[in-house]
Amino acid sequence: MTPSEPRDSEPRSAPQWAHRFDDELVGLDPDDPEARAFAQHLDRMQHDRPSFTVEGYLDGVRDFADSANRAQGGRYWAAVLVVVLLLVGVVWVVGNALVFVLGTWL
Repeated sequence: MTPSEPRDSEPRSAPQWAHRFDDELVGLDPDDPEARAFAQHLDRMQHDRPSFTVEGYLDGVRDFADSANRAQGGRYWAAVLVVVLLLVGVVWVVGNALVFVLGTWL
């Protein structure tokens, strides 16, 4: 067996964070959905993303979308409202830019 092959005791499709938090999850069942959710939460909290880059901004948008999809009730609707307000702002700015460009050329 080569070092790149997974061992038989490890599942082949184990996510990257699966064994990273073994110390924090001592005594918990690794197959328990709540323990997995907690490990995923720890992974999100300790995720080091690039700052001030396009990838960093897109990663933040992905985190926001994931959080909005997990939210329920009022938090979900607040996230929807934020997205709608952002889209209205973008449409307004693009519309004003088009009016300016077309007004300049005509």
